[in-house]
Amino acid sequence: MNQNTNSRRTALRSSMVGGLRAADAGHAHQLTGWVHRRRDLGGLLFVDLRDRSGLIQASFGPDWTESDSMERAHRLGAEDVVRLEGEVALRPEDARNPELATGEVEFRVTRMELLNRAETPAIPVHRGPEDELPAEELRLRHRHLDLRRNELQENLLLRHRLVLAVRNYFDGLGFVEVETPILTKPTPEGARDYLVPSRVHPGEFYALPQSPQIYKQILMTAGFDRYLQIARCFRDEDLRADRQPEFTQIDLEAAFVGVEDILGWIEGLMVEMTAVAGIEASPPFHRLTWRDAMRRYGSDRPDLRWELEITDWTELLRTADSALLQGAVDSGGKIRGFRLPGGASLSRREVEGIEAAAKAAGAPGLLWAKRAGVGEGGSGPLSRWLGEAHWAGMGAMEGDLFLVAAGPDRMTSPALSAVRTAAIEALEIPRVRDHAWLWVMDFPLLEEEDGVVWANHHPFVLPHPEDVGRLDEDPLSVRGLAYDLVYNGSELGSGSLRIHDPGLQRKVLRILGLEDAEVDRKFGFLIEALASGAPPHGGIALGMDRIVKDFLGAKSLRDVVAFPKTTAARALFEQAPSTVPEKDLADLHLSVVRRQEN
Repeated sequence: MNQNTNSRRTALRSSMVGGLRAADAGHAHQLTGWVHRRRDLGGLLFVDLRDRSGLIQASFGPDWTESDSMERAHRLGAEDVVRLEGEVALRPEDARNPELATGEVEFRVTRMELLNRAETPAIPVHRGPEDELPAEELRLRHRHLDLRRNELQENLLLRHRLVLAVRNYFDGLGFVEVETPILTKPTPEGARDYLVPSRVHPGEFYALPQSPQIYKQILMTAGFDRYLQIARCFRDEDLRADRQPEFTQIDLEAAFVGVEDILGWIEGLMVEMTAVAGIEASPPFHRLTWRDAMRRYGSDRPDLRWELEITDWTELLRTADSALLQGAVDSGGKIRGFRLPGGASLSRREVEGIEAAAKAAGAPGLLWAKRAGVGEGGSGPLSRWLGEAHWAGMGAMEGDLFLVAAGPDRMTSPALSAVRTAAIEALEIPRVRDHAWLWVMDFPLLEEEDGVVWANHHPFVLPHPEDVGRLDEDPLSVRGLAYDLVYNGSELGSGSLRIHDPGLQRKVLRILGLEDAEVDRKFGFLIEALASGAPPHGGIALGMDRIVKDFLGAKSLRDVVAFPKTTAARALFEQAPSTVPEKDLADLHLSVVRRQEN
């Protein structure tokens, strides 16, 4: 008898269907589940019975099935819920199904009970290998049916196992799981908060947390030493395939730690989680500084499965007879791009497709040139400015394609990152590895544009000890002790060591433009906690939804979340958000003001 099957015994069933094997032949069972498919062969009738554990073929025949049950079985429809009594039997050799875990056996039904009749499903649950999925909006509208699909159930079961691995791993390291508030104080970036009106305090609001950041720092000042939470977080922002308005993160914080402690723990965690998911993680992970990542790949989350890197040709190409290139350099910009061996085979239309990716990322355009051969020049807009010395300096070989962007790094870096991705796809450049793990380190503490300064990660990142002396005279040059975990070009998590000195925390907040009174109003409870004797501490938050998505290679977070929102932030199944009766609004001291259309 399959032990795993036995552990699922309830009042209505003796086992789940997916665990039955040849060793169970001859044993009586009671099975429950959904009718996946029915095949009526006249005297014999076969029903594929499905539950969460899998699928088994149930057979009905006049020689072993009660007549009433046989009659009811002929009327079964897709997704009817049934309870079957009978015996496991070996299938004949020529009738076994090697693609099915239970394919060596069938369940011979002696008696059937119809537990619930199903209406005709709005979307099909059973699909053949050639059948396309219904449109996603239709599947989200009928999510209760879509979730019966084996693919989605396997995704969510993997998610469950990964979360279990996280808790077990950190429990072994002495972390304590603590729940932080869901109803909390609005953040300084309140435009992205979901606000909750208070009924008992008219005109006042809670906010749903974008992160437990401040609470977990306070837990360190309280002496908890090591904190963990599988935290639900909320952010009111435009959605993409890798974002949802509510999400789950693996949140941790620890006291008396350095950067290496956090990175070592997370690398160990990835080993545990990838073992569950059946993929590979081999510490120590590769490391790049933020500056090097942007210089070499144009991105702070480069996909290192490919080794294609940006080359800086500023000094070489500033001598080219081009007002455009010279102007870019004279205004402080650079000339950077890619050499693509064999890229000259791409058609003009394919090159223009790569250029479109650069424009979509913010560049005004892309210069390109194809190398014909030594002494033969080349073709393309860039080639008319290139002499043989330029071709040689760029390492040009016959059949090469050069893609170049000129201008300030803040414009060319994201454009060249997009070009890199598009070129890899267009040329079908082979990968050098299947699993690329990376730590990006030493991010700028602050960023600035048009006179506005903001924190690169958040305002609580500890400045690099080598740079902290420049906070007063050159704050934009200061690095933070922050680190991001990247897997195959996807940022899985972000963390840092935190400021634990209240005076330094005030200084950073002042640099960000906050007066002392505003600091006290917005962050007074954190400053008070730091002033009570805060230990050095740091942590990280990893996106649980994104981890599952990337481990599975899924296209969207909606494939790994049970009840996701659309890109318009709507829940189609339960029809949320929705309007609220005026009486209920009045109880919350609210009224809705409709915008006047122009």
